[in-house]
Amino acid sequence: MNKKPKLLISECLCGVSCRYDGKDNYIAKLPLLKEMFDLVPVCPEVLGGLSTPRDPAERQGERICTANGTDVTKEFLIGAQNTLDIAFQNECNRALMKAKSPSCGYKRIYDGTFSKTLRDGHGCTVEALLKNNIEVYTEDDIDLLIEQKKR
Repeated sequence: MNKKPKLLISECLCGVSCRYDGKDNYIAKLPLLKEMFDLVPVCPEVLGGLSTPRDPAERQGERICTANGTDVTKEFLIGAQNTLDIAFQNECNRALMKAKSPSCGYKRIYDGTFSKTLRDGHGCTVEALLKNNIEVYTEDDIDLLIEQKKR
């Protein structure tokens, strides 16, 4: 029997209501991903001790702050480490993360002004994954992820 590879995935993409606003980001291709991979769902922000719902947060340099100015960097970094630990425990070498997030964003994230302006950069969890040679994709890259898996 062929064992499916593991895929670390942001829980909100699986339909779990763990976003800052208590909603989810369910993706339509989830059933296909479940056929191709053993999914390992994570929410770094919840793993870092933050509640749902919670104030929105964005990266401001090395810090991550909420819209009301509360510094939540510590919680985000704890969540990043806990997510990395789960990736290692489950032998995940690729991850599908939520685009633009201060935790899970890849290549483009919100700029810290809470104006919906994007800048180049990664969320803190994605930085940890990349430093440990885990391939990262977002929901915008699902077709690329599927194509890579077929090779």
